[in-house]
Amino acid sequence: MEFNANKAIYLQIAEYVCDHILMETWKTNDKLPSVRELAVQLEVNPNTVMRTYDMLQQKEIITNKRGIGFFLTADSVRNVKSHRKTVFLEEDLPLFFRNIYLLEIGLTELEQRYRQFVEQNFNQNES
Repeated sequence: MEFNANKAIYLQIAEYVCDHILMETWKTNDKLPSVRELAVQLEVNPNTVMRTYDMLQQKEIITNKRGIGFFLTADSVRNVKSHRKTVFLEEDLPLFFRNIYLLEIGLTELEQRYRQFVEQNFNQNES
C-alpha cells in the first residue's frame, strides 16, 4: 500500500479497511486480519493498526471479541457509508464547490459529466 504523506497513516488504513467492506471482500460478521497480520501486510507498526481498529470500533464499524479478534458489525456497511458521507460533505465538497466556482464550471456540464461517469463505471453490466 502506498501512503500519502499529507494524511495520517491510521486514517489511510481505515480507508483501506472501509474499501474492503464496501467492495464486499470482507462481509458482515467476517473476522478481520489480526493487528499483527495487517501490520505486516501493510508494512506499518502494529500500534498504527491498533489505532485504526480503535477508531473503527468507536464508529461501530468493527467490534472486538476478546480473545478471538476483530469482526465487522452487522451495520458495518451502513456505518461506513454514513461516516464517509459526513467526511465528504464536510471536507471534500466545500473544496469541490470552490473549484467549480473558480473554474466557472456550470451545473449542466457537471450533471452531464456525472451521468457519463455513472454510465461508464456502473451501468456496464446492466442492459
